[in-house]
Amino acid sequence: MRRLLPLACAALLGSLTACGSTDEGTLDVAIIGTEDSVLTSSLRLSISAQHVRGATQWGLVTLNAQGETVPALAERWIVTDDGLSFIFRLREGTWPDGSEMTAASARDALNVAIDGLRGTSLGQDLAPIEEVRAMAGRVIELRLSTPEPYLLQLLAQPELALRQPGGETGPMTLLRSEDGLALEFKPPQERGLPFEEDWQEDVREVRLHVGPAQDSIAMFDQGQADIVIGGTLGTLPLVETGPLSSGTLRVDATFGLFGLQVRAEQGLLSNDSVREGLAMAIDRDALLSRYNISGWVPTTRPVSPGLPGDRGLVRERWTNEDIADLRSEAAARISAWRRQFDEGDISQPASVSIALPDAPGWDLLFSDLAGQLSQIGLRLQRVDDAREADLVLVDRVARYPAPRWFLNQFHCSLNRGLCVENVDDLVQSALQEADPLARGRILAEAEADLTLANVFIPIGAPLRWSLVRGSVEGFQPNTYAFHPLPDMAEIPR
Repeated sequence: MRRLLPLACAALLGSLTACGSTDEGTLDVAIIGTEDSVLTSSLRLSISAQHVRGATQWGLVTLNAQGETVPALAERWIVTDDGLSFIFRLREGTWPDGSEMTAASARDALNVAIDGLRGTSLGQDLAPIEEVRAMAGRVIELRLSTPEPYLLQLLAQPELALRQPGGETGPMTLLRSEDGLALEFKPPQERGLPFEEDWQEDVREVRLHVGPAQDSIAMFDQGQADIVIGGTLGTLPLVETGPLSSGTLRVDATFGLFGLQVRAEQGLLSNDSVREGLAMAIDRDALLSRYNISGWVPTTRPVSPGLPGDRGLVRERWTNEDIADLRSEAAARISAWRRQFDEGDISQPASVSIALPDAPGWDLLFSDLAGQLSQIGLRLQRVDDAREADLVLVDRVARYPAPRWFLNQFHCSLNRGLCVENVDDLVQSALQEADPLARGRILAEAEADLTLANVFIPIGAPLRWSLVRGSVEGFQPNTYAFHPLPDMAEIPR
């Protein structure tokens, strides 16, 4: 793997935590990405953009450093016994333009956010919300068509922020100057907190440095950044993983999708038997082991194993089967299809195209996949445009740990690739089922149908990493790979 050697703080093992920003009153955060993507006003947010949006714009609730749902613009809430009504009481205060924060204005802002997400997978997740009602004073109610145990986690997503004219609704304000980008805390009373005279002593300004992974890592190595966030498997090989970095590299143990989605509607991969052959021919242990990440477990399931409440109704495929035998079967299926349908020279390997982002980790993944698939008579070709590819990499962290999130990622209305309408119907049927056990059985049936269709070839869970100095408080690896910047900018008393 390609490595970037630390350019500073390399003299002693402990110096990585000692070096940092020259200004102790400022937290320097390097975010991997581009300014256009990180500072976007769109509702389609990258993981890096979610961090900035989460600091500057708040919804009814938000996520803390542990990934737990906590109050934001709503100070408290109750859930009715039947799970069909969530009632929120807004905190006292005003919107950024000085207008009163009322139930009606909050309802309108939430409806705008929900409407803006229609046609997305997150919009599918929000389907149980039947109506948002403004009640007396500062109380709003969300009425559901069916119970959704993870509704609070959904409402905590940065895309569900209640945005208003006049500025940010979150705890921090984004500042732009000749010196760059910064996040600054609002006074406590503008954050729904009691007035405090010396409140600036308890918080730090956040300086944002947005750029490519290589630049962000170099800033950290040189002591110019306290934190790097937004790392994926694609950029992991750029990180120095020797003993000097043992205390700074943090990996989130996530749920989500990491694998290959089939887009081809014609040709070799239009055949479900061939798609299954490709899925069985991949040695997932070998793919993941080269990155040497402890606890990173491969899977053949489209729904992450180990979710809360997983009753084991769907199991891993091809356990205890020899990879050589699986590849022999896969090669036979490809040969049989080509003899019947391929008009080209079947003495040459068949070609399958794949779209991957441009980064060292993805280069390694492509090389390993190409080597493995060559053993079953497939030549893997890399293309830039996902619309022209037979296979597309999916690397997506789950918004909430339930099977419905995973199944919604392949909803036919999203047009992401091959899909299974029966799976969509089963998910819809599960939404109408009030009994949790019956709902679980229906969703397990949907997962089984999606698995057998082989429109998605799972590999494992998404990998997310950060670099964090030991002097930084308020950072915790969590399931959602979301690390609130305000939590890290607070100075512990």
